[in-house]
Amino acid sequence: MEKFVLLDLGSNSVRLSINEQLDNGQFKEIKRLKSETRLSEGMGKSRVLQEHAMARTIEALVSFKKQYDVYGPVAVHGIATAAVRMARNQKEFLRRIKEAVGADIEVLSGDDEAYYDYMGVMEALPIRDCLILDTGGASSELIHVVDRKVAHLVSLPFGAVTLSEKYLKNDQITGKELFQLMEYLVTAFQKLEWLKEAIELPLVLLGGSNRIIGRLNRKKQKLVNTEAINGYQLSRKAVSLTFEELVGLTTKKRAQVSGIASNRADIIVGGIAPVVALGQYLNSVGVIFSESGVREGYLTTKLGK
Repeated sequence: MEKFVLLDLGSNSVRLSINEQLDNGQFKEIKRLKSETRLSEGMGKSRVLQEHAMARTIEALVSFKKQYDVYGPVAVHGIATAAVRMARNQKEFLRRIKEAVGADIEVLSGDDEAYYDYMGVMEALPIRDCLILDTGGASSELIHVVDRKVAHLVSLPFGAVTLSEKYLKNDQITGKELFQLMEYLVTAFQKLEWLKEAIELPLVLLGGSNRIIGRLNRKKQKLVNTEAINGYQLSRKAVSLTFEELVGLTTKKRAQVSGIASNRADIIVGGIAPVVALGQYLNSVGVIFSESGVREGYLTTKLGK
């Protein structure tokens, strides 16, 4: 069976997915790996990828190549999202990747990223009407779904890393910082007139920060497999309580919480803030988690399923 690789260069992490093409045209994932490289770190208003962040990401890609080279010649597909999309030194970075691992990387537009999120969710969940929120490191995608079709979609230029760097600069988050962060998010949502059509709809959550909400609550409920979050549902109140608990902790204390990787402790509040602000703004009935997003949507669309 033919095998193919997908490299996903996110703004906070880079991922490897090794897949097998089945006889019926479907694909099956046989291995996945992730490395937290925080590619968007320090980009700021200059929109320049920093040397240390690029080096971390290329190092991860080199280690991934050793994993998929074991399978012999394989087709390698690469995608990159917000950090690379916004970067002024994008061409230089992509050239260095090509030299290091021989892979060509397709830089997705914001609309493409949102659309692949939608395709991934539709493959994973039987939901008909919802608002999808994918919170990444440097962007957040919103997709309004009506009768399983896209009604509206947008990519917004903020995520867990960028929001944290801009608003949450203290080890102990202050009331002023939190107020300014939430005010910024609500203002951004208010500018989208079509969002009012999604009032009281469930929010379908994607992205590493949002998945942590699911894992923490499954652990709290003493469920056996805390990682099995696809289709898992929570009330908006439960999400808000999780957010409040994390806001009250220092970065060091958040790093000690089981279910939060130490290298996410400083950005987890910024990563969860968009779903809390959006849920309050739209009076959402609750949230549903999807394990399938941009990668699965890309594979479905490009390779057929």
